[in-house]
Amino acid sequence: MLTGNREFNEIYEKYKNLVLKAAYIYSGNNYDVAEDITQDTFLKLYTKFDDLKGGNLSAWLFTTAKNAALNYKKKHDREILSVDDEEYTDDEPYRESTEEEYAENELKRERARLHDRIFQGLMEKNPRWYEAVFLAYYMEIPQEKVAQMMDIRLGVLHSILHRAKKWIRKTYGVEYEEMNRKE
Repeated sequence: MLTGNREFNEIYEKYKNLVLKAAYIYSGNNYDVAEDITQDTFLKLYTKFDDLKGGNLSAWLFTTAKNAALNYKKKHDREILSVDDEEYTDDEPYRESTEEEYAENELKRERARLHDRIFQGLMEKNPRWYEAVFLAYYMEIPQEKVAQMMDIRLGVLHSILHRAKKWIRKTYGVEYEEMNRKE
């Protein structure tokens, strides 16, 4: 169990916006759900804090919120599909997706898979790169704030971001360019 409320409160203040934004994005931009997921994520942290101490808390918080949001979205999408199926009547013509819509959706899925692989690769290569790129570019937190959150100088953050982008281009550049040619 957590050793001190002050320590938990400091962590909560430092990462609450990160968790909320991740939950919001992955839940399909549903603010009420994102707030619930944020609360649940910090409750899990509170109960497991001693086990997680010393680890990369921001990555754990993000991953926990992301997974909860994706699970919510998956369940919610299933519920919507079943409701939509019941509302379908024979009076309405059934429209199949056009090839163009299918190709566009497939490209979106490919991009999402590539982004997931890039973030997974960053996490494995260098967790600090992952955290910096995620906070600055994905969560769109101002770089001054990111540097403060990571407890580093702004110049160090710029260096980390530069190295991470260079590695991403080297590792995934060809695949990314190929995907963009499909448009």
